[in-house]
Amino acid sequence: MSAPFGWDFPYAWRRKPLLAANAVCTSQPLAAQAGLRMLAEGGNAVDAAIATAITLTVVEPVSNGIGSDAFAIVWDGARLHGLNASGRAPAGWTPEYFGGKAVPALGWNSVTVPGAVSAWAELHAKFGKLPFATLFEPAITYGRKGFLVSPTVAEQWAAQVPLFRNQPGFAEAFLPAGRAPKPGELFRFPDHAATLEQIAATRGEAFYRGELAAKLEAHALANGGVMRASDLAAHRADWVDTIDADYRGYTVHEIPPNGQGIVALIALGILEHFDMSSLPADSADSVHLQIEAVKLAFADAQAYVADIDHMALTPKRLLDKDYLRQRATLIDRNRAKPAFAGTPDAGTVYLTAADAAGVMVSMIQSNYMGFGSGVVVPGTGISLQNRGANFEAAEGHPNRVGPSKRPYHTIIPGFVTKDGEPVMSFGVMGGFMQPQGHVQVMVRIADHGQNPQAACDGPRFRWLQGTQVCCERGFPRSTLDELRRRGHELTTVDDYSQFGSCQAIWRLDDGYLAVSDPRRDGQAAGF
Repeated sequence: MSAPFGWDFPYAWRRKPLLAANAVCTSQPLAAQAGLRMLAEGGNAVDAAIATAITLTVVEPVSNGIGSDAFAIVWDGARLHGLNASGRAPAGWTPEYFGGKAVPALGWNSVTVPGAVSAWAELHAKFGKLPFATLFEPAITYGRKGFLVSPTVAEQWAAQVPLFRNQPGFAEAFLPAGRAPKPGELFRFPDHAATLEQIAATRGEAFYRGELAAKLEAHALANGGVMRASDLAAHRADWVDTIDADYRGYTVHEIPPNGQGIVALIALGILEHFDMSSLPADSADSVHLQIEAVKLAFADAQAYVADIDHMALTPKRLLDKDYLRQRATLIDRNRAKPAFAGTPDAGTVYLTAADAAGVMVSMIQSNYMGFGSGVVVPGTGISLQNRGANFEAAEGHPNRVGPSKRPYHTIIPGFVTKDGEPVMSFGVMGGFMQPQGHVQVMVRIADHGQNPQAACDGPRFRWLQGTQVCCERGFPRSTLDELRRRGHELTTVDDYSQFGSCQAIWRLDDGYLAVSDPRRDGQAAGF
């Protein structure tokens, strides 16, 4: 389709988009190029996405690993498919096991069953063209021969060492010289490469039912965890329909709960009731409305979102248009207000790929808090997520910890269609920033006519709690002053990791416009 936006790049970053018939975007160039290699070898966008995801576990270990979770949305040329490959709690995780307290953030007792490996296998089984093992080749090479650590990854690696260095297996895997690698240093991870070879040879069976599963159980037992091989064997990834909301003629699609994509849809449904296009993009009026809508959306999500099998309210009820109209009336255009849940009736990597045949993939995988639990299983290179930390301890809460239950999940791939046709695959990684980023990117494109690169570059806010908001450098001083006057407690920070990283591919009439966030080392690659 013809581009409904201009070609201005008004922000200081000034990174230009890629225009190509085939494209891959992610936050680390070597991983983007691994995906591009699959396209060059005759693979499709799904092959490219899987190869990119696998390579990211090696070259960006500060955000994801073999022990991550993953979600994906695939446009197969005719329709959308959603994949929820997040893991469930071990069978031993009763509320009593934790003594009624919160699940810890680190160690084996923060680890739910990892789902990323199942995502790779499921996506390939349903859509892949190249041999499964071929998709692992770049990652295995980087693990065995090494890769030069990129600057942002090195910075994040060093920053996380104090938190994780004492977790079992972490120092041996990630501090080979007793410290984090510096930018440009060669890092080898042969154990990781060997594990990827086993996964490739068995289509993931070794991880969930074989030798690797036995090693995971043994390490958990030795370090106070209750994860068992039976928990891994019981894992399944689920193909799901997306949930969606209309916004200014577009339809925005997200994975249904346990993911938090519904936060973005609720916020956009609220903003539909305001004439956002009449407000300058970076003005206090525009930013204030977005913050207030995001707060209301998170209030509902924190009250109701959980494993979908345990939710008292369906996503459909939370997205009801009359309900969202009522929620919109709660916004005071001149004052920041605390937000409460309504009552309706009754450390992440993102990647996207698209090919000349029209297949588009929006995919995300994550350890959650950087290196996740900090646990690395010796001899395997398997670093494990800490998704259990998102469970609630309160009795009666739908997201209360429980056996074989999925926790509230922060990682969300996004997809946009118009009149049933694909428009954009996109994501903004970064914990609870993610739905906020989805909202801000969509408002910039749909309301303010910014092209995807400009929408990616523009300054972002991040609502924290109450009236506390972080604002990225780049907003006009007049905007910040007026937001403070309206009661927002603002903090301006220069740590760009606070505001996520956007990757997006927009479909044009004869190819794609692909963008990668300048806040990371990333790259949009194509041909």
